[in-house]
Amino acid sequence: MNPDKRRRLEARGWKFMTVKEFLGLTDEEAAYVELRLKLADGLWARRTARGISQTALAKTIESSQSRVAKMEAGDPSVSLDLLVRSLLALGTSNRELARIITAR
Repeated sequence: MNPDKRRRLEARGWKFMTVKEFLGLTDEEAAYVELRLKLADGLWARRTARGISQTALAKTIESSQSRVAKMEAGDPSVSLDLLVRSLLALGTSNRELARIITAR
C-alpha cells in the first residue's frame, strides 16, 4: 500500500494488522494455514501446467471434481494427506514438493 495513503487512513482511525493478528492465531496455526495454502496453490499450478482438468485429476485420485476444486481453494475440510497425494499423482517429485512448501 502507498505509505501516504496508509498514513491518511491511520489518521482517520483505521488499523492495519496481519491476518494472524486479526484472527488471533498462534504461530503454529498461522504456519498450518500457510502450508495448506501453499499446497493448494501448488496443486492448481501443476494441474494447469500439465493441462489436466479437475475431472481427470479426480478420476486419478478416485475423488470428485468438486473435491479437487475444494483442494485448490484451500478448503479446510480437505486433509493435508489428500493434497499431498494429489500432488504426487500429478508426478510431483519430493524435491518439487519441498519447493512448494518452502516457497514464499
